[in-house]
Amino acid sequence: MAISAKDVMELRGQTGLGMMECKQALAETDGDIGKAVDLLRQRGLAKMDSRSDRTSAEGRVAAALAPDGSKGAIVEVSTETDFTAGNDAFKNMIQSIAGEALKGSAGEVAKTDAMQAAIDEVRLTTKENVQFGRGKVLGGNGSKVGSYVHFNGKTGALIELAGDTSSVTDDLLKELCQHIVAVSPAPIAVSDDGVPADVIAKEREIAKAQAIESGKPPQIAEKMVEGKIRKYLEDHVLTKQLFIKDDKKRIHEILPKGAQIKSFARFVVGG
Repeated sequence: MAISAKDVMELRGQTGLGMMECKQALAETDGDIGKAVDLLRQRGLAKMDSRSDRTSAEGRVAAALAPDGSKGAIVEVSTETDFTAGNDAFKNMIQSIAGEALKGSAGEVAKTDAMQAAIDEVRLTTKENVQFGRGKVLGGNGSKVGSYVHFNGKTGALIELAGDTSSVTDDLLKELCQHIVAVSPAPIAVSDDGVPADVIAKEREIAKAQAIESGKPPQIAEKMVEGKIRKYLEDHVLTKQLFIKDDKKRIHEILPKGAQIKSFARFVVGG
């Protein structure tokens, strides 16, 4: 049967695929646009799945907050090129995925069918290996959550405060997230207790070897080790870090009285 240019254009508008692909699909489905859409989707996704080993080294981070600020979500979606990661369709897709993640409970985000459907739309039109990377939800009753995503979409952070949060402003939450994104070294825990024991053990071993190498007496060497561990914690524990916007104060000193940092998440594309 003859395929009209109008039908081809309509199918292109619905799928974002090429003219010849759309014309062929219409020919195979007797001009039924609905069936042609399904056929193109099936073929396109199958083709993408067969090339899923292609490296997805680029991508974006997005965050979403509940209207009352009690919960937040942060997600990462990867793709092959920065060009795709920067287009509006990709940005809208990952923002919708962050919103979908926000519906879940606090913890690691499990990819849903709705998320995969949004990703598949971008995979079909860009023909790139777009993949859900990871996601995290923070917050709940009694919490106050803030977020920040850098303008390039490559880094972002989420932070959750608990306790007396009545004096915690949105600006403070944003600044805390900006600190988490920008500070070096990046924080690995809220407090000393959150630093993994094996990390401390490794740092202690390195410090001890350095002390012995220096030839210091045992008592002095032990003090050197403890001093290095103390400095490591000051550098890597969030509440002990010097605030990046005011290096005269540590993070715990800028929190309103009664408010505590409960958790945070720091996402870097590919990190």
